[in-house]
Amino acid sequence: MDGIIPLYKERGMTSFDCVSRLRRILHTKKIGHSGTLDPNVDGVLPICVGQATKVVEFLMASGKQYVGELLVGQATTTQDLDGEVVAQKPVTAPIDEDTIKQAMQELTGDIVQIPPMYSAIKVNGKKLYEYARAGETVERPKRHVHIARFEMTASSYDEKNQQQRIRFVVDCSKGTYVRTLAYDLAKELGYPGVMSSLTRTKSGGFELDQTLSLADIQDAMEAQIMNRYVYPMDYALKSYPHAELSDAQWKKVQNGGWLSDLDTKDQEVALTYQGEVKALYQLKDHVYKPLKMLSTK
Repeated sequence: MDGIIPLYKERGMTSFDCVSRLRRILHTKKIGHSGTLDPNVDGVLPICVGQATKVVEFLMASGKQYVGELLVGQATTTQDLDGEVVAQKPVTAPIDEDTIKQAMQELTGDIVQIPPMYSAIKVNGKKLYEYARAGETVERPKRHVHIARFEMTASSYDEKNQQQRIRFVVDCSKGTYVRTLAYDLAKELGYPGVMSSLTRTKSGGFELDQTLSLADIQDAMEAQIMNRYVYPMDYALKSYPHAELSDAQWKKVQNGGWLSDLDTKDQEVALTYQGEVKALYQLKDHVYKPLKMLSTK
């Protein structure tokens, strides 16, 4: 099996757990995912099978969308509800919606994030969460990310607990820590905050209503209809212009050859032969050269 499966990752599972389960269900070891989701986050997790593992990077490069909730009034070690509470401040009156929207606007566009200590980013060969669990702190690398959209969808004030919940939707680039974005929003509002819920609704060009659960995939395999739900490898390259190769051009491409006779002037182009994507080429020094070989067969 070669192709892409838009998986619905359930809460309570790691992304690696999903890959392990799928290796057993699909009877193959060659499986990769495009963009880790924390265990307490559900949603779209594109899975690449077989030859399609070569296009993981292109799925990861596409933008992502999330819907989530920020709890204003307390903060944790992990910036989500899995961590220990480290700060609290009562919200004595409802925060004005215009104030919230303005703070969100300040966090839209190209921004710099400092990821949480409880994250998988490596520093000196160790993951940050390994330092955190050992009680150590290290300087965290800054990350430049792009937030295309950060909007409030609902807000509710809890007078009894003196907290406020803000529901939001965010469209962002790869590498964005949404829990850090939520934490920073609360900080902009003058309070500690924690991401209390998160669902990824878009990733790799797939939306939530296109996804299959692990149980769905198991059923499809047993019914021998799984091929109906597997997207071709080319799905990851749909944003690139395409060019169909002649027999002579295909022979050159099979050997990693350069092409000067492509019927295109685009900087990067996906090359197809007999309707199947074979390579991604880029224009350099007036000729097209291999950027990524996907298949030579």
